[in-house]
Amino acid sequence: MDRLFVTGTDTGVGKTVASAALLHAFRARGRRAVGMKPVASGCEATPDGWRNEDALALQAASDPVPPYEDVNPYALPAPLAPEIAARDAGVDVQLGVLVSAFERLHPLADMVLVEGVGGWAAPLTGTLDQRHLVQELRLPVVLVVGMRLGCINHARLSARAIQDDGARLVGWIANEVDPEMARRDENFALLSARMPVPCWGRLPHAPQIDAGTLSRHIALPF
Repeated sequence: MDRLFVTGTDTGVGKTVASAALLHAFRARGRRAVGMKPVASGCEATPDGWRNEDALALQAASDPVPPYEDVNPYALPAPLAPEIAARDAGVDVQLGVLVSAFERLHPLADMVLVEGVGGWAAPLTGTLDQRHLVQELRLPVVLVVGMRLGCINHARLSARAIQDDGARLVGWIANEVDPEMARRDENFALLSARMPVPCWGRLPHAPQIDAGTLSRHIALPF
């Protein structure tokens, strides 16, 4: 496996935390691994151009460190749904641009990890869904599940949608985003019994722990 797509059950479930941990896990196995955030909304102006916090985190977790423009081809200023943010910025998100950036990253590493935006069904444009990029690049999918009330429903629906769209779901990661969640172990067990693919890790709620340390909670199946 030399490529991977990371999606989530929703916005704010920790896709970037999980993606950075995955990059470190691959690197710990001696593999060159780089991250990519094709479309990112919510960016800050810098002397080097618009920059997104999540994309910068993926770039920092990468080895070798790729050019930001390839990590994040579309950096959209407004913290809105990508379709709206692109419209506000007068940007036309094109699949070909995303594919070209991936193809520049691919020769640099043994693994290119592509992080999506929001949940699986969040559109990129009026005619472009994330599934189109996944299909074009033949990306296996890992689903990040934010462990909180309702996560079992969200995870099962997301898994079903990914598979119904013809993508290959290969694993899921539990991210404990709610430290006050009641009976977390029971919920994790229920979800583990119902997901159609194996769990690749269970990340604790630890905002101050870096991605390299969190990678110890990742169990790659290959």
